[in-house]
Amino acid sequence: VQLQASGGGLVQAGGSLRLSCLVSGQKLGNLAVAWFRQVPGNEREGVSYSSGGGRTTTYYSDSVKGRFAISRDDDGNTAYLQMNNLKPEDTAVHYCAADRTGDGKISRYGYDYWGQGTQVTVSS
Repeated sequence: VQLQASGGGLVQAGGSLRLSCLVSGQKLGNLAVAWFRQVPGNEREGVSYSSGGGRTTTYYSDSVKGRFAISRDDDGNTAYLQMNNLKPEDTAVHYCAADRTGDGKISRYGYDYWGQGTQVTVSS
């Protein structure tokens, strides 16, 4: 199973970006998918997850609730993170991850597959 994250970039505060996570080697519908982010020197932080395997649970960290939206196109095997009203503190490398049990979790431990990071930079 491979995950390929894309969509990062440089944006001004208040702007929007949409991150994509293309999954290959497994049907996305069976997987839980999550987004994490990391700033150098800090722990990798859970941002959002979406459960799989027929479950519809989604979760957002307090820092992004109301601004970010996770979605999934199971037919296209792609998960998305729509990020609106971006703030400078959202600047980080963003990673997507997937769990083969379908159980979403905000902890980075227990995810089986990880994509490479995509840099999001928000200027003030």
